[in-house]
Amino acid sequence: MLTITDKEFKQLAAYIKENYGINLREEKKALVSGRLQNVLTNNNFSNYSDYVKYILEDKTGTAAATLVNKITTNLTFFMREADHFSYFKAKVLPYIKTTGKDKDIRIWSAGCSSGEEPYTLAMLIDEFFGKEKALWDSKILATDISDKVLDIAKKGIYSNEGIERLPSSWKFNYFYKIDNERFALLDRIKKEVIFRKFNLMDEIFPFKRKFQVIFCRNVMIYFDEQTKRRLVDKFYDSMEYGGFLFIGHSESLNRQETRFKYVMPAIYRKE
Repeated sequence: MLTITDKEFKQLAAYIKENYGINLREEKKALVSGRLQNVLTNNNFSNYSDYVKYILEDKTGTAAATLVNKITTNLTFFMREADHFSYFKAKVLPYIKTTGKDKDIRIWSAGCSSGEEPYTLAMLIDEFFGKEKALWDSKILATDISDKVLDIAKKGIYSNEGIERLPSSWKFNYFYKIDNERFALLDRIKKEVIFRKFNLMDEIFPFKRKFQVIFCRNVMIYFDEQTKRRLVDKFYDSMEYGGFLFIGHSESLNRQETRFKYVMPAIYRKE
């Protein structure tokens, strides 16, 4: 097993922070080393210095993509932090219904992982609007930096255990059984979500229209304060007035610094 030195870890951590915003602390050294062992072995690297050099010199982006897939956790599940979805249905969707002049819903699931969050939003929208939904443009943008989880998300296939938290009516109305272990989302729900690879550290967000809702939950826990502050500012500038920002319950915004108005734990609004 190859050992990563302090110098090599700092070099790798600096690259990851600069390019992806993720702040890898010293205590993560063993975890990072363990996750990258197979990559180094399969590519015949004898040390981490050569591996970092390889990432920096690879112009195809393949090496960096592999690194991201290995170091990101991507823990998620259906109905995670369920009170957010209750608020979304009870407060946010009625607001959009009464103010959406063009019958256009613009939602961004940033850091969508394997798709459970944006698909949940799509099902909530479908349930809320019912027959009127056909009159609305309700596509959801879902982004992540990991190709691996985006591939899983696009398939829309989940285990019995994975969908057990969902209401029985949703399992019946929005899924079909593949076999005894797996269920798949109906195409009409899958088509409501547009998955794209996107790095939240990009200087410019290339969105032509502003969002009414942004979900970015349990992503900023990996960022330092400065990185988080810059990202939240970009979210603010990418959002319509009256729009809502949902973050993770383990996260918070400094109310003295942010332009967002606090609504309730982990929910903020642009006013």
